[in-house]
Amino acid sequence: MGKRSIAATTAALVAGSLLLAVPDAGAQAAKSGTGGGSSPGPGTSLAGVDLDTVTILELQARMARGALTSSALTRAYLRRIDDVDSRIHSVLRVSPTALRQAAASDARHRSGKTLGPLDGIPVLLKDNVNTRDMPTTAGSLALAGRPPATDARLVTRLRRAGAVILGKTNLSEWANFRAAKPTSGWSAVGGQTNNPYVLDRNPCGSSSGSAAALAASLSQVAIGTETDGSIVCPAGMNGVVGHKPSLGLVSRSGVVPISAEQDTAGPMARNVTDTALTLSVLSEDARGRDARGVGHGLRGKRIGLWRLPSLGTEVDAVMTRAAKKLREAGAVVVEVTPPYQARLAELEFPALLSEFHRDIDAYLATRQGPRNLAELIEFNRAHPEEQSCFAGQELFEQALAAPSTTDPGYRAMRAELKDLSRRSIDETMASHHLDAIASPTNPPAWTTDCARGDNDVIPSSTPAAVAGYPSLSVPAGSVGELPVGLLLMAGDHQDSALLSLGAGVENRLKAWRAPRFLPTTGTAGTAGDSR
Repeated sequence: MGKRSIAATTAALVAGSLLLAVPDAGAQAAKSGTGGGSSPGPGTSLAGVDLDTVTILELQARMARGALTSSALTRAYLRRIDDVDSRIHSVLRVSPTALRQAAASDARHRSGKTLGPLDGIPVLLKDNVNTRDMPTTAGSLALAGRPPATDARLVTRLRRAGAVILGKTNLSEWANFRAAKPTSGWSAVGGQTNNPYVLDRNPCGSSSGSAAALAASLSQVAIGTETDGSIVCPAGMNGVVGHKPSLGLVSRSGVVPISAEQDTAGPMARNVTDTALTLSVLSEDARGRDARGVGHGLRGKRIGLWRLPSLGTEVDAVMTRAAKKLREAGAVVVEVTPPYQARLAELEFPALLSEFHRDIDAYLATRQGPRNLAELIEFNRAHPEEQSCFAGQELFEQALAAPSTTDPGYRAMRAELKDLSRRSIDETMASHHLDAIASPTNPPAWTTDCARGDNDVIPSSTPAAVAGYPSLSVPAGSVGELPVGLLLMAGDHQDSALLSLGAGVENRLKAWRAPRFLPTTGTAGTAGDSR
């Protein structure tokens, strides 16, 4: 199903049904501090539920007592996609079975046989996650034909948990691993996803559609994927929460790859509670299934602040205010600089080139269309639509020529990367007795420009991404209209502890606010208001 058919499909899904969403533009304008045309239009209320702020636990409590159904919740999100997404272009397609999935959940709720915290909860999937009943394209026309034969393992887990698979989100094509100067949020299948805070600004990549959709309240949770920064940067830049799990905690099976050494899918939501509950379903390991600790306080916690002045004085001011609030809550915040970052930056990209060639060839062999990287390069040359925003596929060409992953030079490079990335975190945490390292997730969103490409030299995600350690972005504040996230990282498989700490940080900072869907602004991202 193409982008243009979303409205028709949504209309068909809700036809003849009572939609309980209550138009409330005035309340939305009051909440976001605007009026008139800057409001998103339709309200986000559902029978007294504010979709912007409600948590999964609150939704489940309502469904348990019969005050809400999954069908009503799903219809509300489908209608909101239809009403709002034309501004941000975040949702590629909605599932034609979404309401059937919701009705099945309602039957389980009535009989008292629910399947867990996600039963009846609408979830959007990044469109590089295989679904047997919808196309999975990675944003490329090369994969836009027949859907994969089977679901990704993580989708199987979501279905077994009763989640409503609502649809698929746009992404940076091939997860931003095609061109030397890509434009994040653009794909040949979905076009350009916009940042819902300021529409001419970029959503960051590559889980851009998932993050933008959540910011606009088009689903309760979403799934992103990350090799380095592709969950946490979109989360930060769109003012939502994104968790990159420890490597291996969530199955990579059925996810379009870049590198088996770094790739992971992970949960994204508007709050840490929903993120943790979603991870508990996705996790293949019991260490990722414990969401009970979410919400602990900050007193006595030790956090190392890695400032990254290269992201600008306004971002640094957001970090200073965040650190002050965390100290007032009883946390100890000390300044740190993790070592080995220059060497990690030098080695990571060459290693990923070799790994991409190996892993994309294996994936393409399971799909109809180009059967390997060489054929994919030829496909792009033959299809002008693949070049409508940026023409380059330099990374594909470099990967085709890269050393094999059996090459001793490559093996030495990946071994050094693993060693230095883990030491950069482990040594920093040990020397300062830290519970986590914190840094800015992102700069203010840059203006989207196909000719220029991205302005995204953001080093904070690299240590945890290369090490395979967990990281978590929570809203920290904003520069003008544009959100800035606080990135937390910790040791291997410390996901539950990190989410618990993140919930305390979120509760103290209280930085989330609804987007205003401004078309542009002359002060956003410059020397304007910083919050």
